[in-house]
Amino acid sequence: MRVLPSERLISGNDEGSPLPDSHLELPPVIRRTEFVAFALAGLLLIAVVAVLYVAKAFFLPVVMAMVAGTMLSPAATFLERRRVPRAIGAVLIVIAVTAMVAFVVALIAAPAMEWSSRLPELGAQLKDKLHVFDRPLALWSELQAMVGGSEGLPSFQIPKFEWVQPTLEFLSPTFAEFLLFFATLILFIASWGDLRRALIMTFGERDARLRTLRILNEIEVHLGNYLLTVTVINIGVGIATGIVCAVTRMPNPAGLGALAAALNFIPIIGPVAMFAILAIVGVLAFPTIGGGLAAAIAFGGITFLEGHFVTPTIIGRRLALNALAVFVALAFWTWLWGPMGAFLSSPLLIVGLILKEHLLPEDAPQLPPE
Repeated sequence: MRVLPSERLISGNDEGSPLPDSHLELPPVIRRTEFVAFALAGLLLIAVVAVLYVAKAFFLPVVMAMVAGTMLSPAATFLERRRVPRAIGAVLIVIAVTAMVAFVVALIAAPAMEWSSRLPELGAQLKDKLHVFDRPLALWSELQAMVGGSEGLPSFQIPKFEWVQPTLEFLSPTFAEFLLFFATLILFIASWGDLRRALIMTFGERDARLRTLRILNEIEVHLGNYLLTVTVINIGVGIATGIVCAVTRMPNPAGLGALAAALNFIPIIGPVAMFAILAIVGVLAFPTIGGGLAAAIAFGGITFLEGHFVTPTIIGRRLALNALAVFVALAFWTWLWGPMGAFLSSPLLIVGLILKEHLLPEDAPQLPPE
């Protein structure tokens, strides 16, 4: 009987098991269909980002209204259970939120307009008080010249303020965008129940409907909790900042506290901008730089405690957010949609994580451990 090479017996093996093939395992090869799928997915992603960037005037108000509407839907549901029609509840909620925002803007607008009218004068004062840095800059220029630098650092110059008005015009949405946002927000809150039902009934299978229902419920709960928690935390940051400004005798502590609460809704960028504002206002308001930086340093301590202990302890229990993911999402949405994109970065990241958890569960096939 002829014995194949792969069926030769192993010496010393009583059971007579055949030898395994000696061919080495080949590394996995990316098939053409997989490469085409990756390429098409990449092109689709680029096309979506391009459309969102070009059509910002339409998509930003609509997405903003949908995210805000999802956050405020639990309040509308609460009023509906108290026998308030959902449409009337949506209008009342939008009016209440608008009144709160208008109150904060009123606290900030008066001192901001006063200071903006004195920008040239304040710029000259700031330049005079920063002459203390002339000596370190001169030493740095000498050091640069000694090591072969091309030119020394120029003397400190206060930037001109012609950029203020164009920047405000760029950041301020148009009336049409405001109208689109409020109309979409009211209609979204009023018809959220019908939209949920329509999305669920889009799928024919029972499992798909249940999965969609769980996703929508979790998004609504998490975004609602996020808005409530972050609002309470930011109000606390604003109150603490106002108290610090009053103790250090900063001008208009109420307005600075309201500005701190508003800017703290924007991760990373908001606290940094508020620290810079407090530092500039303090340097202008006090005769010494040390006294002027007291409020800014205290605010830095407040935001450090809030960012490293308070917020992670409260929000982290509900939905853990990776620091790198938060930073990348913040950078991307800020580049795409500006300050409003920065505000939307965390809610959109939460929605993405919820979709990932339900559509790609942990029991799905995973990569082997290294």
